[in-house]
Amino acid sequence: MNHQPPRPERRGVRRLFARTSWPEARFVADVLRTETVGGALLLFGAVLALLWANSPWGDAYAELGRWVPWPGGSALHLDIDLATWAADGLLAIFFFVVGLELKRAFVAGDLRDPRRAVLPVVAAICGMMAPALIYVGVTVAGGGEGLRGWAVPTATDIAFALAVLALIGAHLPQGLRAFLLTLAVVDDLLAITIIAVFYTDDVSLLPLLGALAPIALFGLLVQRRRTWWWALVPLALVAWTLVHASGVHATVAGVLLGFTVPVLAGRNGDPRRPMPGLAEHLEHVWRPISAGVAVPVFAFFAAGVSLRGADLGAVVTDPIVLGVVLGLVVGKCVGVLGSTFLLARFTRASLDEDISWSDLLGVSFLAGIGFTVSLLIGELAFGSDGVAGGNVKAAVLGGSLISALLATVVLRRRNRFHRAIALKEQVDLDRDGVPDVYQRPGA
Repeated sequence: MNHQPPRPERRGVRRLFARTSWPEARFVADVLRTETVGGALLLFGAVLALLWANSPWGDAYAELGRWVPWPGGSALHLDIDLATWAADGLLAIFFFVVGLELKRAFVAGDLRDPRRAVLPVVAAICGMMAPALIYVGVTVAGGGEGLRGWAVPTATDIAFALAVLALIGAHLPQGLRAFLLTLAVVDDLLAITIIAVFYTDDVSLLPLLGALAPIALFGLLVQRRRTWWWALVPLALVAWTLVHASGVHATVAGVLLGFTVPVLAGRNGDPRRPMPGLAEHLEHVWRPISAGVAVPVFAFFAAGVSLRGADLGAVVTDPIVLGVVLGLVVGKCVGVLGSTFLLARFTRASLDEDISWSDLLGVSFLAGIGFTVSLLIGELAFGSDGVAGGNVKAAVLGGSLISALLATVVLRRRNRFHRAIALKEQVDLDRDGVPDVYQRPGA
């Protein structure tokens, strides 16, 4: 732990990525610890799928994904295969946790303060616009046949990105970690909006309006905390079924249910002992299921692209593949880092003294890890089968891997620098009780 006295700030200058409050820092630390394990399981599921799909038993992998466990559910559009159950069903748990994160961020987190929220919001928006523009430019130059996939490289995988950061960045400033988490949460909100607006073809209004009743009742019951708690899961299942039947992607139901959960804690009759917020409690309950089961299983069914007999030259030169890879690797970095630089250049904000632009470069590369949501949007745009569907999977995996490797190279170097600073400050503290925080080597 760094023992540093507060730094005096020049009047009128707002620091970007300044240290957050202790509860916020503790929350970020809890998320990082959980997502490290979840990211490892996600990677394991993806690697297992790739190995199986390209093994002599690859046909069995394909048949498993196409198996329909409930062939009699056509009335509610539930006669779907196992891979679709993973994308529409299990990912609803992931997006429920995202909904909890979003509400907590806007009600009790950094996003409640417009001055603190402006940076990650702008970075997230620009970090989605730049990849989309690059993708569109590449695909238009190549014939424009893959324009439907413009949103594939716009998403950031929160689990994978935070897992990489936790593994290689133990000594990086806490402000960077909070920034990445907040950016990823805003990114998820925008990705959910894109899925609901641009990747919903036919909407049936009757079941969609019908889903409002169980969602509203769910919200009413969660306000009562322990009363009627047993009815929450059945209500969530009914809401998910109706949203799925409406034609809107069923994961939107998870987000809407998460939005109904209260964030602020009650007092339980004693103003000195506030009760923990229900959103935080449910997040602790469901995050391990999301990170440990839902996302890895989805990755297992979504990442199994078979390259047996494929023309690798044609895959690499496919405009869809080039657009996705360049969008994730270049577009995300340019959008996030560029918008941050412009805010610092043309406003009265400046970087916190702990953080350099090299740190931000590494985090900007981390934002290029698309994976879960990118694979989901790829399936919605091109389907899970066919040449285009396989190519977009390969592009998402390749672009995410390149972004992760570039981030590792940059952040490992920065982590060594910050570790040296921490050791120097500890020596100063042991010597005279006051860390010499103003005499630090150049970044």
